[in-house]
Amino acid sequence: MTLDELIIQCKQQNASAQGELYRRYSGILFSICLKYSPNYVEAEDSLQDAFITIFKKIAQFKDKGSFEGWMKRITVNTVLQKYRKKRVFDIHREDQIEDEADDVSIDDDGIPLDYLLEIIQQLPDRYRLVFTMYVLDDYQHKEIAEMLGISDGTSKSNLARARAILQSKIEAYQQAKNAE
Repeated sequence: MTLDELIIQCKQQNASAQGELYRRYSGILFSICLKYSPNYVEAEDSLQDAFITIFKKIAQFKDKGSFEGWMKRITVNTVLQKYRKKRVFDIHREDQIEDEADDVSIDDDGIPLDYLLEIIQQLPDRYRLVFTMYVLDDYQHKEIAEMLGISDGTSKSNLARARAILQSKIEAYQQAKNAE
């Protein structure tokens, strides 16, 4: 079945078409949920919530732009909505923001991707969300601020703090590896 046929069937609330859509895209959308979630279980919950929203709103998709992109936006918004409700963001004065140019440096010692994902997931929610949106998904601070209901300054501050935490954990990992 083509994607266009699948979308039409899903708009008619055909359960087997919905199952097929889930099978085709759950892996891609789950990776988004995993990037934004603190653990695997929350990522699974977010994926289910995202698909519920996708199926409810699929009639609103008007074949303008990418269907996959439309689903990805719904997925990101679904995950972020959980954190907006929790009010996980600290308010910081913009003059207290650390320099954003502090990049996390990683030696070419082969830090496993699983470890990087693990330490990103361990970040406090407010830091993890901003870090993921800015570094992994290329959002600008203004966009992040609008999506999360925070100021640009808070976005910049949370990114700087996330980078500092990650830098510290990466350095500790590299020291432990070099000591072996």
